[in-house]
Amino acid sequence: MNTAKPALPDHLGNIRIVLSRTSHPANIGAAARAMKTMGLTRLTLVAPNLMATPMTPEPPVFDPASPQLFKLPEESFILASGAADVLEQAAVVATLDEAVADTVLSYALTSRKRELTSPLKTPRDLVPEILQTAAAGHTTALVFGNETFGLSIEEVQSCNRLMTINGNPGYFSLNLAQAVQVVSYEIFSQTDNPMTHLIHETHPATHAQISGMIAHMESVMDDIGFFNRRNGKRMMRRMQNLFARANTETEDIDILRGFFNTVKKRLGKE
Repeated sequence: MNTAKPALPDHLGNIRIVLSRTSHPANIGAAARAMKTMGLTRLTLVAPNLMATPMTPEPPVFDPASPQLFKLPEESFILASGAADVLEQAAVVATLDEAVADTVLSYALTSRKRELTSPLKTPRDLVPEILQTAAAGHTTALVFGNETFGLSIEEVQSCNRLMTINGNPGYFSLNLAQAVQVVSYEIFSQTDNPMTHLIHETHPATHAQISGMIAHMESVMDDIGFFNRRNGKRMMRRMQNLFARANTETEDIDILRGFFNTVKKRLGKE
């Protein structure tokens, strides 16, 4: 069985997730997990403003003068699960302008038009442009704002595209990490990465194997008197057709023939 996993497209490395002024340490870890699940590994944190939580009663304080000294708390790493490397390699900067300085395209995630001139588009609409730009070797960024207040007008204006996740107009409340997951999934889904490593290897039964199993079944049915007052030949033709249509595998044949052998032993026929 070929279990080799397909390689991820290299240009996914040109796509950056930017979290601006994030307040909950768990959300940063969960966002990293969401990213890595979809092949994205480049994370930038802009002026994290962490709140105290039961797990992190004394959160680290971000110093704009020394962003490189900021260290995420253990809570973030716990929620990242197997994506701790994304957090360890994350860049930490003081302003959004620094986070997008080297990008060609930057997408502000927002659910409000805010009287800006750029049109609002969904991830599905914009991902082809993101992937095309990344494949050309240019850096793109997807910018997510604070959990409570979202992106400020100034932050939105630092980006040159607007993106919104469309949902129930009567109730729309995505967690930050969920929003990252939705966008990351749309990016990965449009890479057309094959799922060959997830496909179960099949061993289809041959005509001879099915015929042999049917003969074995017929023998057992005859032993228990099943054909009394029944048209045995017609019934076995139906059984043959049934298993021929059912994409029967060799393991199915082995299970059934093992069952028939057990029945015959109980009947004292073997």
